[in-house]
Amino acid sequence: MNLSKSRYTSGIRCEKLLWLDCFHKEFAVDIGNNSVLENGNEVGELARGLFGEYSLIDFNKGFSSMIQDTKKLLDEKESVICEASFCYDGNFCSVDILKNDLDGVEIYEVKSSTEIKDIYIDDISYQVWVLKKCGLNVKKACIVYVNSQYIKNGEFDIEKYFKIQDVSNDILEDNVLYNVTKFKEILDNNREPSIDLSISCHTPYDCPYFHYCTRNLPSPNVFDVGCSVRFSSKLEKYYNNIITYRDILDNGGFNDRACEQMLFEINNLPPKINRESIRGFLDKITYPVYFLDFESYQASIPTIDGTKPYQQICFQYSLHYYLEEDGELFHKEFLSDDYDGNPMYGLCERLCQDIPKDSCVLVYNDSFEKTRLLEMANLFSEFRDHLLNIRDNIIDLFPIFKKHDYYVKEMEGSASIKKVLPALFPNDSSLDYHNLEQVHKGDEASSAYLSLKNLEDDERDGLRHNMLKYCELDTFAMVKIYDKLKEVVEKK
Repeated sequence: MNLSKSRYTSGIRCEKLLWLDCFHKEFAVDIGNNSVLENGNEVGELARGLFGEYSLIDFNKGFSSMIQDTKKLLDEKESVICEASFCYDGNFCSVDILKNDLDGVEIYEVKSSTEIKDIYIDDISYQVWVLKKCGLNVKKACIVYVNSQYIKNGEFDIEKYFKIQDVSNDILEDNVLYNVTKFKEILDNNREPSIDLSISCHTPYDCPYFHYCTRNLPSPNVFDVGCSVRFSSKLEKYYNNIITYRDILDNGGFNDRACEQMLFEINNLPPKINRESIRGFLDKITYPVYFLDFESYQASIPTIDGTKPYQQICFQYSLHYYLEEDGELFHKEFLSDDYDGNPMYGLCERLCQDIPKDSCVLVYNDSFEKTRLLEMANLFSEFRDHLLNIRDNIIDLFPIFKKHDYYVKEMEGSASIKKVLPALFPNDSSLDYHNLEQVHKGDEASSAYLSLKNLEDDERDGLRHNMLKYCELDTFAMVKIYDKLKEVVEKK
């Protein structure tokens, strides 16, 4: 079976990953990396203009045509070729950007990451090996990646947006032949490779076959432990055949909260409620109290002045609020229709109208909202004081559950609101995100917003309605959790 550079790098990570990708993709679990792929495509297309005019090999024409078209352009001394394609002995690769000089070629591998990962060196090493075997003199090999500190101001500057690192001295060319031979032997074999779990299951990316590879472990097992336990620590237990919760507890456990998680699930313990701590939290709340949640998207290529690559761009919020204790619950919301401009401006303008200064603001996991408010305050001087005032008056619901001041076994070691909510309200269909239409989680909201400008009016209106319902549930969930905290404190 032939190799490509993606198959080659899969084999570098894990030979079983390579084999499963080729023969049993149906075992893969969706790990939600669509946005990563989209960002990679956008950044890759942008990078083609780094060196001026270029010729692009059409990927849709098939490998043979791509190779022939590349040879023709090389013979014609075309100076820059994107997706230049080569094959040696069944080993195929397309080079993102190939600079063709009289005395040789330069390879530029484009990544949408803001740092260079080890796997990138394996990727470009394979390309150098293939090209040299095809008779080309590879003078230089470089990684092109995103400058995380680039701030757009005025006209977009492609040269400042990208960083280029010459990795010619890091090329692992001598290893490629050995790896290629081994990988082809694996793919020519009908048997699944016997490869154990390793750190590569989650580094540098999550493996879509992790569920498949752990399917025969008892449930629950060491990999189900939450509470911020590192994967490397779980692997250490696994390698020592310490796999079940009982095994782990009998052999030193992990941190206190992780041990608590396991004890709750093993012994089916009743809820743990630290009323004193919860009461101390509730004593900080003043009225009116506002429950706030933002939705945002990450732009790999900044289009808004003052923003960086991958900065979160807020486009929506939901706001539930009580004007007085035990009073009526109100709701306000905002969803920008400034699809081609800056959705944050209208959002900030409305937010400052909806939340009076010095009001108590409840959020779930405050690092996100606080960071967004600070970023937007730095962008818009007219809203700065009000946004910073909102930020200064934020109180976080998350630590109550993070510290297990309120804990039930159904939380399974997680303080995520998506775990806490069904654990506290298991039979409330109005709080079930699965019952929503189209938008059920944050990344779906991001993708939905970016798609709105391309929709017809009726379809756009329907999607906007469902986006609002999703965000509304996020803050209504916080209201329900807050009310639950008040309820359990009042109980004797």
